[in-house]
Amino acid sequence: MADGSPVTLFDPYAARAHFPILSRAVNGKPLVYLDSAASAQKPRAVIDALTAAMEHSYANVHRGLHTLANETTEAFEAARETMARFLNAESPDQIVWTKGGTEAINLVAAGLGQSIQPGDEIVVTQMEHHANIVPWHMLRERFGAVLKWAPVLDDGSLDMAALAALIGPRTRLVAVTHMSNVLGTVNDVRAIADLAHAAGALVLVDGCQGAVHCSPDVQALDADFYVFTGHKLFGPTGIGGLYGKRAALEALPPYQGGGEMIATVTEDAVSYAGLPHRFEAGTPPILEAIGLGAAISWMQKFDPNAVRAHEQALMDRVRERLDGRNWLTEIGTAKGKGAIFTFTVEGAHAHDIAQVMDRYGVAVRAGLHCAEPLSRRFGITSSARASFALYNTLEDADAFADALIKAREFFA
Repeated sequence: MADGSPVTLFDPYAARAHFPILSRAVNGKPLVYLDSAASAQKPRAVIDALTAAMEHSYANVHRGLHTLANETTEAFEAARETMARFLNAESPDQIVWTKGGTEAINLVAAGLGQSIQPGDEIVVTQMEHHANIVPWHMLRERFGAVLKWAPVLDDGSLDMAALAALIGPRTRLVAVTHMSNVLGTVNDVRAIADLAHAAGALVLVDGCQGAVHCSPDVQALDADFYVFTGHKLFGPTGIGGLYGKRAALEALPPYQGGGEMIATVTEDAVSYAGLPHRFEAGTPPILEAIGLGAAISWMQKFDPNAVRAHEQALMDRVRERLDGRNWLTEIGTAKGKGAIFTFTVEGAHAHDIAQVMDRYGVAVRAGLHCAEPLSRRFGITSSARASFALYNTLEDADAFADALIKAREFFA
C-alpha cells in the first residue's frame, strides 16, 4: 500500500459469513448489498453483543451500586475505550457519545454558535454531506456567520489552492469530509488542518465514511474535532460520537442540559461535569455503544490495508466490466478514492435504474445522497451509487455490472 504498511491476505468470503442477512434472497436472487455508504450490515458479533447485554446485564449506567449497573457501566465505558484506541485518541474522555454523526456536528455548531460574531467565516467544501452543511447554515441564519465554499475539481478532488485562498483572519472553522459519501474522494486532512491552524482556525472532520475506510489517526490528522457514526461502522443505529482535542472540547459550552452532565445543581446555580459527560445529558445510548464497541473489535481483526486493497479490487473489476459503455458516466474519479462508484445512465433516471437493479437482487442507492450542492456542481439532478464494503466479493461486482447492463437495456 501507499503508506508502506505490509498487506496480509484478506478473505472476503470468511468475513461475509459473519453477516446473517447476506444469506437471504431478494426477488428470488442472492442479495448483493451495495449500499454500505448509507448503512452497513451487522456482523454476528454485534447481534450477539446486543442480545447478551439485554438478556444478562442491562441496567442504567453510572452511579448505580448494584451488580447489573456495574456490569453495564463497565461494558459501556469499555466501548468508549475501544473507540479511543481505534481513532488513536489521547484519552477515552475525549470520545463523546452522541446518537450519530449528525448530532456530533450539531453539538460543535451549537457550542461555537455562542461565540460566533457577524462576519465570522466558516469554510466548507462542495462535497460535504448535508449534515456538515446545514448546521453551519444555521449559524449563518442566526448569528451572521459567513459560509465560504471550497470548489471541487472535475475529477472530484478538492481544489486545495482555492481552499487555501479562502482561509483568512476571519475564519473560525474549516469543516471538511475525510471521505466523500458520493465521490469517494479522500481528502488530505492533515494538509487542510495545517492551513487552518496557521490562520488560527479550528478544523472539524466529518469521518462518517473515513472512519470505515481510512484508518483514521486523529493525532496524526491533527483534527480539532472528528465525527463518526456507528451504523456505517457495522454497528447499531442511534450511536455515533465526537472526538475532540481536550482544549477544543473544554472550550465548548454544554450542548444539552439534564441528568448525567452536571456536577452539582442548586436552586441558584449549576456546575457541569468534566469531559466527556458534560456533553452526554440524560440516559445515553447504552446498548448501542456496547454494540458499536463490539463492531470495532470485530473490524480490528482484519488488516485495514488488506481490506482497502480488496475494496479497490472490486472497484477495478466494476470499471473493467463497464469500460467502453458510452451511456455510463462515473461521478468522481480522483486518485486514491475509496470504494464508492457513483454514476448516471444516459436516458434513464437514477431512481428507475435502482428499481430495475433491485429485481436482480442488487441494492444500490439513488438520489442526491444528501449532497445537493455537489450534485449541482456536476449539473445532475440525481445519480445512482454502489458502495462496497469488506463483505462484498468479486461475484457481487460482476452481479452489479450485469444488473446495470440489463437495466440500461430495459430503458434503451
